[in-house]
Amino acid sequence: MLRAHTMQVDVLAITDHDTVAGLHQAHSTQAKQKRAMTIIDGVEISTAWHGFDIHVVGLNIQCEHPSLEQFLAEQTSIRRERALKIGDKLMKCGFVGIIDKAFCLAGEGQVTRAHFARVLVNEYGVGSMDNAFKKYLGKGKRAMVKAVWPGMAAAIETIHEAGGQAVLAHPAHYDMTAKWLRRLVAEFTALGGDAIETAFPGINPDKQALINELAVAHQLKASAGSDFHFPSRWTELGKNLGIASSLTPIWHDWAVCQ
Repeated sequence: MLRAHTMQVDVLAITDHDTVAGLHQAHSTQAKQKRAMTIIDGVEISTAWHGFDIHVVGLNIQCEHPSLEQFLAEQTSIRRERALKIGDKLMKCGFVGIIDKAFCLAGEGQVTRAHFARVLVNEYGVGSMDNAFKKYLGKGKRAMVKAVWPGMAAAIETIHEAGGQAVLAHPAHYDMTAKWLRRLVAEFTALGGDAIETAFPGINPDKQALINELAVAHQLKASAGSDFHFPSRWTELGKNLGIASSLTPIWHDWAVCQ
């Protein structure tokens, strides 16, 4: 929140992984600020699609909607079970006590691989977050655990029931060919998806051109996201998030953004 003000952000969407627990605190903190900033309630839902972990962002949601609360409770159970398995594997690698440290770092939020990576760096001498993933937490590595996520259809339906719009998050980050990306976007659209992220940190210009093309072809609205978790040289709030003029921003008819 405070960093968003420092970076002169006027509209901030908060989309934590599989939880809305931080939204109340965000609104409470903003109410005490002198500088105006609009907060968009959101969530980033983990789903499974043909062996890929696909993230679907829900924007402008009713965070206390019963359907969403039930869905996220189930996601929390999946994440907790996965985190315990990751922690057990890391314990066997010699990192005694890492489970408690990761849960402590996450606080009320969901425990993710990033929390384990930060603990490995801060507490156990692993050189960097990148090294933590390359050696322990990345695909096929010693402490990688595949979660059993729901399909995209369930996520999209739940987001719509909660009054929100469903966005295909950071499509260029998935390790798939252009053919598979086209198939993903087509199925996401067929399931009722509303928008696709066309601007986010580190996106390759050629891949961005393809994503813009797919947005037009499937009549999807465009979104932009910092994918900001913590300060780093790769990500920053509100930077490099321009949307092509040929696309319709997802927020174009939101009253809170007028």
